[in-house]
Amino acid sequence: MNVLRKVIALLVILAMVAVGVLFALQNHQPVGLDLLVYEFAPRSLALWLLLALALGGVLGLLASSVIILRLRGGLAIARRKLEKSKLELDRLRVAGIKDGE
Repeated sequence: MNVLRKVIALLVILAMVAVGVLFALQNHQPVGLDLLVYEFAPRSLALWLLLALALGGVLGLLASSVIILRLRGGLAIARRKLEKSKLELDRLRVAGIKDGE
């Protein structure tokens, strides 16, 4: 099963690389990029698009990691509160037994 998963992953990666190469070969026209305060030298259209895709992926990972860290922090707080509640409940049960209830 592991071997099959690795073979499928390898095939998907090879297909993505092939599509990327074909995309770069078909979009080789030089295009300048003007960002209002700075103008980049003309590069191939494929380069600009792939850089934008990579930048978007990295920014998406950063944004999601911030959200994940916040959720993990909240989960840790909730677990601590649950543990305190369990300890208090155990103490109250023991206290009830000692009082003869």
